[in-house]
Amino acid sequence: MAVNSVIPSELRQLRACLLCGLVKTLNQFQLNGCENCEDFLKMQGDREKVYECSSANFDGLLAMMSPNDSWVARWQMIDKLTPGVYAISVYGSLPSDVVHYLRSKGISYRSLDKSATSIHAFKTNW
Repeated sequence: MAVNSVIPSELRQLRACLLCGLVKTLNQFQLNGCENCEDFLKMQGDREKVYECSSANFDGLLAMMSPNDSWVARWQMIDKLTPGVYAISVYGSLPSDVVHYLRSKGISYRSLDKSATSIHAFKTNW
């Protein structure tokens, strides 16, 4: 895996994966998919899937290059993921058919949306 495929090549058209939070450009997601989630999301070569499974609306950036040495990576629960740039919060959620597919594969989906509306929804369901 080339570092260039993981680090955003420019600051325009940035998107964050809705499953892991990896931030890359629209074109990088289309060319290489998500290095963490490609086996499940299959974004590589499918622009529509990139739009469905990533979001242009996110807050905060975290560059993680040494996952084993980073307490921040452990705190953000990205220490097992590919080194790269990650969003702290990603607005939006995966389509329901993708969530059902993930569940069928034994993968639990935890939304990265930390907006006030998702916190309110969490409290009302608690």
